[in-house]
Amino acid sequence: MTVQAKPVTAPGRTTAVYPAISRDRANPHRTALPLPHLANARLTQVATVTADLIGIVITTGIALAGRTRLPFFSAANDVTETVTDVAVWLILGWVVALALAGVYQRKNLGAGTLEYQAVLSATAIAAGTSAAVLYLGKITLSRGFFVLEFTIGAVLLLAGRYALRHAIHRARERGFLQRRVILSGDLRHIEELATVLDRETWLGYRIIGAVIPPALRLPSTPSGIPVVGHTDDIGRTVKECPVEAVICTDGTFDRARDFRRLAWDLENEHTQMIVVPTMTDVSAERLQVRPLAGLPLVHVEQPQSEAASRWAKRAFDIAGSLLLIVLTAPVMATVALAIRLDDGGPVLFRQVRVGRKGRPFSCLKFRSMVVDAERLRDQLTNHDGTDRGPMFKQADDPRITRVGRVIRRYSLDEFPQFFNVLRGEMSLVGPRPALPSEVAQYEADVRRRLDVRPGITGLWQVSGRSDLSWEETVRLDLYYVDNWSFLQDATILTKTVRAVLRSDGAY
Repeated sequence: MTVQAKPVTAPGRTTAVYPAISRDRANPHRTALPLPHLANARLTQVATVTADLIGIVITTGIALAGRTRLPFFSAANDVTETVTDVAVWLILGWVVALALAGVYQRKNLGAGTLEYQAVLSATAIAAGTSAAVLYLGKITLSRGFFVLEFTIGAVLLLAGRYALRHAIHRARERGFLQRRVILSGDLRHIEELATVLDRETWLGYRIIGAVIPPALRLPSTPSGIPVVGHTDDIGRTVKECPVEAVICTDGTFDRARDFRRLAWDLENEHTQMIVVPTMTDVSAERLQVRPLAGLPLVHVEQPQSEAASRWAKRAFDIAGSLLLIVLTAPVMATVALAIRLDDGGPVLFRQVRVGRKGRPFSCLKFRSMVVDAERLRDQLTNHDGTDRGPMFKQADDPRITRVGRVIRRYSLDEFPQFFNVLRGEMSLVGPRPALPSEVAQYEADVRRRLDVRPGITGLWQVSGRSDLSWEETVRLDLYYVDNWSFLQDATILTKTVRAVLRSDGAY
C-alpha cells in the first residue's frame, strides 16, 4: 500500500512534498526537479570521453615536441612523418583500451580510486599492445616519443578525470546532476544513511521519500523524510515514484526471496537498486565475492591496523614531514611573528595528547587562544546542539585571539605538528589526536583508535572537521584504522588541501 505523504516539517529539515515536487534539503531555495538521471549519465559519459580524447591529443603534441626538441630525446632523424602516420591509430587504440576496461560505464564513473586504477591499467594495456603491434608490423617509431606519449598521457588522463570529477561534485553541491532516491529499511538505518547523504551533497543523492516496515504507520521519519510506502509492497512503491534509485538498508527484506522479487520488479525499469550491507565500514579492497552453490559468499580480509604502523608508512611520514617543514618554514615564521606581536604571549602551545598504544606526548601547535585558555575552559560548555561526546569543541569560542581565528580557519596552527611527525609521535594521516580526559571516557571499541599513530589530518578532517558529531568522528577513525592503505592516505592528503581552503568546520 502506498501512502500519500503530506507536507512535513521537522527540526533541521526543509518541508518536502511527495510526489509532485521535492525540495532540495541542502539547497532549500531550489525546488526545480533535476534532469533525468539517464540524461545526466550520458552527459557525464560524453564529457569523460571528450576529456580523454583532448588529453591524449595534447599528449601526442607534447611527446612529439619533446622528442624533437629536448636534448635527451632529440636525434638527427625527423620523426614527424612517422608519428603522423600512426598517431590516429594510436589515439583510437588508447580510447578503445579505456572503453574495454569499462572506464566509460556509468557504474564506474566517479567510483572512488577504482576509476583511477582502471585508467592506469588501460593505459598500460594500450602501451603494451601498441608496442607489440609496432614490433610485429615492423613499424619504425621513435622510442623517445613512445615513452613520452604514455608517460605524460597517464598523468594527463588522471588529471583530466580529477578535474572532471571535481566539476561534477561542485555541480551536485549546487543542486544539479542529482539522482532522486528513496531510502528503504527500518527507521534507525534510514536516519543514519540520510545524515550521511545530507552532509555529503557531492554524492548527488536527493532524498524524496522513505519506505518503512508496515507495522509503522507514520507520515514521515523523525527527521522529516516523507513516508511514501511500506516494505511489504516496495516494488510497486518504487515503480510509482519518480526516482532513479532505491537504497535498501537493514530492515528492507525479511527473506532472500524478497530481495529477488524487488530485482525482478525493477528489471525493465530505469531504477537502480542499491543495497547497504550489514557489514558497514569495510572497504571494497578487503571484500571479495566468491559464488558457491548459488550463494554470493563475501570473504573479508583482516583489518589493516598493523600494516598502518609498519616501516613503509613511517618512512613516508619522515620524508613528507621533512619536505613540509622546509616548504612551510616562511609561513611558520610569519605566523610566529604575528602571534608575538598580537599579545606578547608565547608562540607555541604544548598540550598532552595520547598517541599510539596510549603513550602520551606533547602535541605542538601555534597558540591561537588567550594565555589562560585552559583555566577558562571549565567556564564554557558546548551549546551548539551537536553531540560532541567527550570531545570539547565550541563555535565562536571567546578564548580565540584575532590571529588565532585566521590561523585556525586555514589550519596554520597545526603546522608545528610536522615536528611531532618527524619525531615519530604522530603521522601525516591518522585518527584525531585525543586528550587524556577524552581517552578516559572511551568505550572498549573506541580505544581501537589508539592502535595507530594519530594524524595531522584524517578522514575526520576531510569529512566535516568540527561539524561532525562524536559518533561520526569515531566511525571515521575506526574505518581508517581497519582499512588503511597508501592509496587512501594519498587521497586524504589531496582532499585535505581542499577542506582547509574551504574552511569547512574549522573553529
